[in-house]
Amino acid sequence: MKEVGEITAIWSYPVKSLAPQTLQTTAVGLGGIPGDRAEALFVESGHAREGKEYRGKENNLLHLTHATDDAVRLASERNVSVRVANEHEHYFDLGEISIIFDRWLEQASSLVGYELEPLRFRPNFFARALAAFPGTESTFTGMTLHIGDCVLEVFRPIGRCATPTYDLKSGEPDPNVLRQIAQKRNNEMGIYCSVVRPGTISIGDVIRAT
Repeated sequence: MKEVGEITAIWSYPVKSLAPQTLQTTAVGLGGIPGDRAEALFVESGHAREGKEYRGKENNLLHLTHATDDAVRLASERNVSVRVANEHEHYFDLGEISIIFDRWLEQASSLVGYELEPLRFRPNFFARALAAFPGTESTFTGMTLHIGDCVLEVFRPIGRCATPTYDLKSGEPDPNVLRQIAQKRNNEMGIYCSVVRPGTISIGDVIRAT
């Protein structure tokens, strides 16, 4: 095994598309981090996505609040009626664990001309690349990652939508963020992983790859 990175930040998102919870350490089960995306907003009326999730794609201000009451209000201000759902353990898009390395974020920041924050991309784990870092997201696909006492399998890069274009404080969009990532990084930022062996991951844990 080679050491490819080190965990520097951990986040969980109790309500999908809303603000994150910062963690120093976390359990990781076969279904992901307990409580991550445990609730989601669903459109009841007033929007083309009726019956489906109301996400950051649909409202650039959702990530500014932790509170579901505030999120319902933000939707209502756009004449969209939503409800909070928690019938499932998690509301993921494609993968239960997501990871971004600083090397990738630095590349994207260089493309847009200013520093992009990792939370724009809403990962579970942010990591510092070490000397043996193998390269792009596609290079990681198929690798097995050992972090703490967890084992993860990388199964695909993460394709990006409009959400990372939103400023973390104001919500104002910068379309150039997505444009540059789409044109220069194959629309990829980060990797999705499945959990092979549950355990605990903490800030400072080394990532070893095979």
